[in-house]
Amino acid sequence: MSTAVQELVSILDLERLEDNLFRGNAPQTGRQRVFGGLVVAQALVAASRTVEADRIPHSLHGYFILPGDPDAPLIYEVERLRDGGSFTTRRCVAIQHGRVIFTMMASYQKEEQGLEHQIPMPNVPQPESLLSEEQMLEQFRNLIPEQVRRYLERDRPLELRPVDLARYSPIPRKTAVAPVQHVWIRAKGQLPDDPAVHRAVLAFLSDMTLIDTALVVHGKSVFDPDMQAASLDHALWFHRPFRADQWLLYAQDSPNSGGSRGLARGSLFTQDGLLVASVAQEGLLRKKPAS
Repeated sequence: MSTAVQELVSILDLERLEDNLFRGNAPQTGRQRVFGGLVVAQALVAASRTVEADRIPHSLHGYFILPGDPDAPLIYEVERLRDGGSFTTRRCVAIQHGRVIFTMMASYQKEEQGLEHQIPMPNVPQPESLLSEEQMLEQFRNLIPEQVRRYLERDRPLELRPVDLARYSPIPRKTAVAPVQHVWIRAKGQLPDDPAVHRAVLAFLSDMTLIDTALVVHGKSVFDPDMQAASLDHALWFHRPFRADQWLLYAQDSPNSGGSRGLARGSLFTQDGLLVASVAQEGLLRKKPAS
């Protein structure tokens, strides 16, 4: 397990302060605000630790209210709204400096059998046939924008292999690009076998690359200095068991942008085509005023 993966697992292991109160921290990566996926993942961990072990999360819906301060602890307060015969409902808020920065509702269910169907996985190249991040840096170091290069050079807990490398090129495309993106993603090292850890890591990675899908059609990226991009809300549905340390295809599309906001959706598939989770997110996409 890489150092970055060990740090992520450790950061997701929240400190219990009281029955419904937990404390977490953010990694010191030089970011100006806490990564939204981390807040979602930690809130899920906090809520799940107040739920009986035979109930697993099937959905969560969160709103980002204020940017998180990476230099301050994150306090998670869980409210036990319902413990029913089949379903359990929790509300969780993340607090910093006495103010709520994130709020989430999560629903849990006892395992049941029922009707099943799923959409097919897109027909895309397998991750083994794509360039690794190290190979991308080696071959295209002089072509990759500086912000993207610095990001790829950091020790990170996740490995990404985009299917379409051209969208990361600084050279503008001559034709319009569809608001669709396919990225293979996984943890960089083996995770503990606890399914709760894998769900937390998936919640963390579900905030990766998603809002870029609403930007690419406009020839923009979250790395562009003239763009202000931030997650506004986040919804995640768990469908089937999975491992977050094995390749998952993150198939994304953006049906709409307008009003300085963009909507993006994602489906996460195992390599053998099993749909394990669905995601939806709206983000702020605002052009910065010229200085």
